Amino acid sequence: MTNAFSDFAEAASRSSVSRNELQMPDYKRVAVLGGGEDARLIAALCLSESAQVTLFSAYGAELQSLRSSSGVTLRGAGPVGTYQVDREKGPSIKASSELDEAVKGAEVIFLSGPVHKQRTYAMVLADHISDGQVLVLAPGRSLGALETAWLLRIGGCKADVTIVETQGLPYWIKAEGAVLHITPVGEVAAATLPSNRGAVIEGLKRYLPNLKAHHSVLETGFADGSALVEFPALLMRGPALGSGAIQIPMGGTPLPEHDNFASLIGEEQRGIITLLADERRSVARAFGVRNLPDCDVWLTSHAGVLKGEAHRPIPDQNEARKLLRCGVIGSLVPLISAAEIAGLPVPVTSSMVTLAGGVLGADVAAAGRRLDTIGIRSQDIDKVRQAMDAIATGHN
Repeated sequence: MTNAFSDFAEAASRSSVSRNELQMPDYKRVAVLGGGEDARLIAALCLSESAQVTLFSAYGAELQSLRSSSGVTLRGAGPVGTYQVDREKGPSIKASSELDEAVKGAEVIFLSGPVHKQRTYAMVLADHISDGQVLVLAPGRSLGALETAWLLRIGGCKADVTIVETQGLPYWIKAEGAVLHITPVGEVAAATLPSNRGAVIEGLKRYLPNLKAHHSVLETGFADGSALVEFPALLMRGPALGSGAIQIPMGGTPLPEHDNFASLIGEEQRGIITLLADERRSVARAFGVRNLPDCDVWLTSHAGVLKGEAHRPIPDQNEARKLLRCGVIGSLVPLISAAEIAGLPVPVTSSMVTLAGGVLGADVAAAGRRLDTIGIRSQDIDKVRQAMDAIATGHN
């Protein structure tokens, strides 16, 4: 274990003790970092609950697109309607290219988008955040909260903040220009770092009502079943290889049961999902985490249902490749890193990383979240567990 990590663990423990007892907060000022589909959905959901919302993007084209459209339009299930952007009168999402303007005074800061953008936000936020603010990784995947806390700490941040790691949003999204078609998602795991701040999650349910509180971010990290469901569907049958799902004749309309993510998963995909799940459970047990979801729960959470309102749209090829990239970096490599310390083989997980790298034509794994990149270099699993528990639970 590095000295830097030891200092990090001690600082996290001190902050947890100082704010151990919290009443359920009433968050009213929100910042959303990112201009993609997830960010626009989060901003609209928060505005629908009468929050003051500022959306930050460093990309002028994203902000211009928001401002020139009629706003963020939600259709489907949930709070449908059009949510205005930068309007002088009435409720409106404020769009900004100034990070300090966006986060100053915000009670909750959402870090949206792919893993590499969340990392960038964590690094630049170190000089901009203050005591009491809440940072929400949406989604955090595996080790997201630990990595974010580490990046904040080495960036010089001394503020006592709460990091929330969630494993999803309340809705699946299919974008058509400025319109987001949404379908409901079931419960998603969430935890705070440090732990013992469950009131924070209760306060966030105003905007993310499907959060299910877990004891620590170690639990939510190992409960991240996104890649183990998505990779067999995308790599073995789906649009990541450009083959799509069911072929529809020109001019035809797909049946609803054939036009959703769950339709990509047959018996062969289920078999691979089961093997991936078994490897994840084995590594989790080595780190003291048990009672992970069974495969059916993971399938429903990340593939949606075959029939009914809660179906997940099939991504196009570009979106599928983004899922593969984020899955390698944020879900599979972290598990492999933990497995190495535990001395456990994870051949099926490793094969998914290799396949994804071949499809993407890049060594994506090199950018993956690893325990050694946040200062954990010991090969003694007992010491690693103690250090991670010190951060996650706030006990030395």
